[in-house]
Amino acid sequence: MYFLIFIVFALISMAVGAQLKRKFREFSQVPTSSGLSGAQIAARMLRDNNIYDVEITSVPGKLTDHYNPANKTINLSEEVYHGRHVAAAAVAAHETGHAVQHATAYSMLQLRSKLVPIANIGTNIMNYVMMASLLFWGAFQLFSFDIALYIIIGAQASITLFTLVTLPVEFDASNRALVWLNASRITQGEEYRKAKSALSWAASTYVVAALAAVANLLYWVLLLLGNRD
Repeated sequence: MYFLIFIVFALISMAVGAQLKRKFREFSQVPTSSGLSGAQIAARMLRDNNIYDVEITSVPGKLTDHYNPANKTINLSEEVYHGRHVAAAAVAAHETGHAVQHATAYSMLQLRSKLVPIANIGTNIMNYVMMASLLFWGAFQLFSFDIALYIIIGAQASITLFTLVTLPVEFDASNRALVWLNASRITQGEEYRKAKSALSWAASTYVVAALAAVANLLYWVLLLLGNRD
């Protein structure tokens, strides 16, 4: 059942990811009336929010865009960094939205940052469960079955909490991006609607991850409860 849950959500994630890539390709063909590149849009949004200590960099790969609060950098993929289209505008503004969250001490972003090391430990444990099942069952011989389940549930709970906290962080960053894109007239009319669609599909990937984490946590909790009966 655990592997079935994993496969089902993996397939859903792949489908959503494929649609996100399709939307990105589609909106990459729609130039913005402002004519600004992703890097220029990020720089302008930072200035409009009185943020002057964040660096904008170009990183290799596709859809590798992210904000790093540790060194205050907005890292844009080359296509977004140089792109002058709706997809680049949406992604650049979204990542800058995270920089604005950081500058304004947005509580959920701070909480997510604190959860990162805990979630990483949980992820390592669950990877062990998935990729080394034989050793995993052997580990049950060292502890009682219930103790082993408690360890797994604790690990999965940390992952689930992280994915749930991530949702408001990502939705808030997209909302900040869209409000600013509209107010600054970077994207207008149909451009704005396409930018909103792109960010909605990007957000859906986090929703799927959160649902998968919750489903996995429920599985292990129910297994523990069933073991007690």
